[in-house]
Amino acid sequence: MRNCTTRFVILTAIALLATTTALRADTWRLEQGQELKPVSPEAADKFLLAAAETKKLVNAGQAEAARAAFDKLKKDFPEIAGPDLDIFIEAEMYLCEGKFPSAVHTYDKLLTDYPESQLREAVLDRQFAIATAYLGGEKIQFLRLFKIKGHAEGVKIMDKVTERAGIDSPLGLRAALAVARHYEKRQEFEDAYLKWWEISLQWERGEVGRDALLGMARCKHAAYNKHPEGKRPAYDVSNLKTAKSYYEKFRLVYPQDSEKIGATQILKQIDEQLAGKQLGIAQYYQRTGHKQSANLYYQMLSADKNWQGTQAAQTAKQLLTQSGGGEETKK
Repeated sequence: MRNCTTRFVILTAIALLATTTALRADTWRLEQGQELKPVSPEAADKFLLAAAETKKLVNAGQAEAARAAFDKLKKDFPEIAGPDLDIFIEAEMYLCEGKFPSAVHTYDKLLTDYPESQLREAVLDRQFAIATAYLGGEKIQFLRLFKIKGHAEGVKIMDKVTERAGIDSPLGLRAALAVARHYEKRQEFEDAYLKWWEISLQWERGEVGRDALLGMARCKHAAYNKHPEGKRPAYDVSNLKTAKSYYEKFRLVYPQDSEKIGATQILKQIDEQLAGKQLGIAQYYQRTGHKQSANLYYQMLSADKNWQGTQAAQTAKQLLTQSGGGEETKK
């Protein structure tokens, strides 16, 4: 029991050292009679210092020194020995050597074979770091012939981190946010929207809920604006309508933040775009000789109170008058 508990404490310390640069906690061991008592400060400090130095060597890519440090750590602290630690060290060495795919695979093996390991948090943090590198442009070997950017692999790893840690956990949330922002940066707005929506399901309030709502609005609007400006009226406006509903909710729930981002002006732009879609339909009917259908759309556009101040509505009124539809409406 004593060895098991001591190992638990030390592995927990390793996990914390892998995720933070400092550790503020007492180290405990199990005395006879199963009573937990603190390990001497000297022993605890010695272990924490050794583990911290080992981590620095891994992060610096000093493979030989890191391997020697791990061997010394296991020799000086035999209580930490175990198959999960062996797998962790193997993965750390791959990471130290810059072999990211092998490191990820080995970290996955640890989580699969030892799901309750106290190294779980350290592994997830390492995978998050690797995924961040991939999203930042780190390349992976493809067919042993050439390298390609690992964006897709980065997203895949981040999604796994969120799944394993839970989107309601700090690390799981960070991973989900990283994916959402990555998709937006690459102008993959539909995928970004879905990730923001996933975040919003768990985080409806607070700063995260606010950012998720705004992210959904922004992505839906951007998805429509991604089309060439002159051709936008030819596309479906469902994204515009969805964006409008989100911006309206954002303005209602977060009035101060709404002013900062200019939500009112964005909504006016969306109304102009929606009205422009209707005007495009009316002009199509007019070009193809369907005057009655064209006039009907002109009348609807001119009368809709949501579009009264839009340029499209003013144009519709002018075209309606020119076609004689205005006089027919008055009669």
